[in-house]
Amino acid sequence: MRVLLATTNPIRLSFLVALLRDAGCQPVVLDGHVSAIEGGIGIFPRRLAVPEDQEAQARRVLREAGEDDGLL
Repeated sequence: MRVLLATTNPIRLSFLVALLRDAGCQPVVLDGHVSAIEGGIGIFPRRLAVPEDQEAQARRVLREAGEDDGLL
């Protein structure tokens, strides 16, 4: 897995997951379980990752959608 970005914005994260799925990628949200520990206050970032063989495609999709701010 390759981590593309980390964000504390759950709405943006949900949008990016949908965007990547629509493009045929298989995104995974890492650290989602932390929200249960933090009580939903949003201080711990969640990471968005894709399989290594989909990294180039995922980065291209995000760049073309203007969502490349914060890419790792």
